[in-house]
Amino acid sequence: MLEDRKILVAVTGGIAAFKAISLCSMLKKQGAEVRVILTDNALRFVSPLSFSAITRHPVATTLWKENGEIPHIDLADWADIIVIAPATANIIAKCAHGIADDLLSSTFLAVTGPVLFVPAMNVHMLENPATQANLALLKQRGCFTIEPEHGILACGYEGKGRYPENEEILYYIRAYLQYTRDWAGKKVMITAGACRESIDPMRYISNRSSGKMGLALARAASIRGAEVTLITADVTEIIPAYLPAIKVSSAAEMYDACLKSYSNHELVIMAAAVSDYRPTYEQKSKIKKGENLQLELVRTKDIISEMAQKKNDGQIICGFAAESENIIEYAREKMLRKGLDCIIANNLKVAGAAATNCHFISPSLEMELSGDKFDVALQILDLLKTIGGDNDD
Repeated sequence: MLEDRKILVAVTGGIAAFKAISLCSMLKKQGAEVRVILTDNALRFVSPLSFSAITRHPVATTLWKENGEIPHIDLADWADIIVIAPATANIIAKCAHGIADDLLSSTFLAVTGPVLFVPAMNVHMLENPATQANLALLKQRGCFTIEPEHGILACGYEGKGRYPENEEILYYIRAYLQYTRDWAGKKVMITAGACRESIDPMRYISNRSSGKMGLALARAASIRGAEVTLITADVTEIIPAYLPAIKVSSAAEMYDACLKSYSNHELVIMAAAVSDYRPTYEQKSKIKKGENLQLELVRTKDIISEMAQKKNDGQIICGFAAESENIIEYAREKMLRKGLDCIIANNLKVAGAAATNCHFISPSLEMELSGDKFDVALQILDLLKTIGGDNDD
């Protein structure tokens, strides 16, 4: 995933500094070459030995070398991306205003590649107008940030400011090694997960969809700058904090949520596995066990067809098709029958594998995509931009 990419992790003096050790380990496991800067204040929280043992490189802590090296230039030239994690209010202020009084702040001014800030601090420090103005200035200048999470902070306060999960930071790094916020200004609605149709208070009909592909698409679109509306049925993984979700259960609830929201979005991606059938009646009491149980089923509403019929000019509707045979043929027929702009065809015979293999199909294009779900999601967004007539990266 990150094979041979050169990633400079810069650690500043926050209580979350120890979490950067795990981040470096995860980066190494994905194939990256990692080097580390520790600020003077970071050294109060963590030891250089922990980082050098993982990265197999000496840790940089000072501007001053006697052997002719210029560490802030050498590191800036070496790195494909700099990740400042955690980023304190102090380093954010320094970088925003061009102060270069230590190794990290000097390296920041010398770098020409992408920089990702991972703010983590007390909620009041984060919300202070000075910190918010500094973050806005860094974003305006092309730097990237990941929003801190909400929760109990080390200082005892509860609020926004907690260091995000390292797994999410990895997604940001992978995206910003390839892309800018090229979807900024776009409004995207994405559905994910498996709908559940109640039989009685205990039982329901559902399907095997995990919702991971829909979440990968929502994650990728959000990181690349889009304003994402995520509508989820049942999903098997935790939804990241930066993706507030509208949660539904049944196909009827999905219908209501989608029809209420879709017209305000330029792109609609229907990745959820919406039930085709539901029980005619939901029993109010639990059905007692007997010899056999017969259920009468009726069709649910065809959400994507109705949206495609009513869509706005220029709006793109993308569907999904999970097939076990004649995958491309059946997916293309579904796309044409429902009036979609494009469709993603999945092979049910390899569902659940770590790597995803699918086909992107539009009236003028057919392309096979492979990789993990996040990588495929990034590829799908690239192809959707071409359908929308936006080829600027």
